[in-house]
Amino acid sequence: MVFRWLLLLIPLSLALTYLVHTGPLVQFVAAVVAIVPLAEWIRRATDELAHTLGSAIGGLLNVTFGNVAELLLAVFVLLDGHADVVKGQITGSIIGNGLLGLGLAVVAGSWGRDRQTFNRASAGRLSSLLILSVIALLLPALFHLTERAAVGPRATNHLDERLSLGVSVVLLVVYAANLVYTLVTHRDVFATAEEDDAAAREHDTHARPTWPVWRSLAVLLGGTAFVAWEAEIVSSALTATAGTLGVTTFFLGVIVLAVIGNSSEYLAAVFYARKNQMSMAMSITVGSSIQIALLVAPLLVILSYFLGRPMNLVFASPLELIAIASVAFSVNAIAQDGESTWFEGVLLLAVYALFVLAFYFVVP
Repeated sequence: MVFRWLLLLIPLSLALTYLVHTGPLVQFVAAVVAIVPLAEWIRRATDELAHTLGSAIGGLLNVTFGNVAELLLAVFVLLDGHADVVKGQITGSIIGNGLLGLGLAVVAGSWGRDRQTFNRASAGRLSSLLILSVIALLLPALFHLTERAAVGPRATNHLDERLSLGVSVVLLVVYAANLVYTLVTHRDVFATAEEDDAAAREHDTHARPTWPVWRSLAVLLGGTAFVAWEAEIVSSALTATAGTLGVTTFFLGVIVLAVIGNSSEYLAAVFYARKNQMSMAMSITVGSSIQIALLVAPLLVILSYFLGRPMNLVFASPLELIAIASVAFSVNAIAQDGESTWFEGVLLLAVYALFVLAFYFVVP
């Protein structure tokens, strides 16, 4: 009921932007807040579809629709000529989902419970894909450093773009193979039927879908469209808002835009963790980090050439690379034993807080 009333924030945000013509900071804040109820409705629609289509497809839909909003937000920012902000947004999304989102889910799910268990096979696959993501995002930066001294900055930039395109194609192929592996050839290995049964016993009233499929799909499409609209407002007010708040556009990209763009995943992960479905929560949060690295980032690189704003995968700041690597290490540490406790969630949140502090003090 609360999120139904919060939908009024959407026309309020549009009115402040197009009718009242308020300052950029007010437009930015209003649009950011308006995305939150949209994220909750996207979460509810994917939950309804999960009951009908199964947890694996439901989790994939949640991650995908959440990252469609992220992709659209990044495209608008890229069109405004802020490629560095887009890269920051990619970094922020990876660490936000893997550290903040998973940390919140673990803490929320463990509240009132000694520990929770999850599918170790699925967690192991996610850890392996995270390691691949780290290698793929480290490689262009290391290539840039080694070749810059040999051939000069101008030639290196050209090589960076060609390498980034090649890496993007490989990552997209790997992502497609991952979908075939998890949804077709080895679907039974990653099934979470035991958790669904346990959740059904705890939440019997939610055991059956209450929406028809057409309504769930309509809410998903409509919610994503409005998120894209609000994302355009956010990107337009980005530079002015950064100046007003006294922070860098990079910080807004890596923290604020990344968190807002992935808020639906955070809400969904906490929701499923409270239902004692930690495999689903981990699939959403860590799976979203992987989808950002293997799907969204490569698509942005390819789209940037069609948009006339070429972007490569060179993350120039060592801090960004360390942050991305930390997600792989942290998730691997949590996933090894197949269970989680609230203290592990606190550790994930602490690592995220440390990076927030570091990014805040980055000099523009």
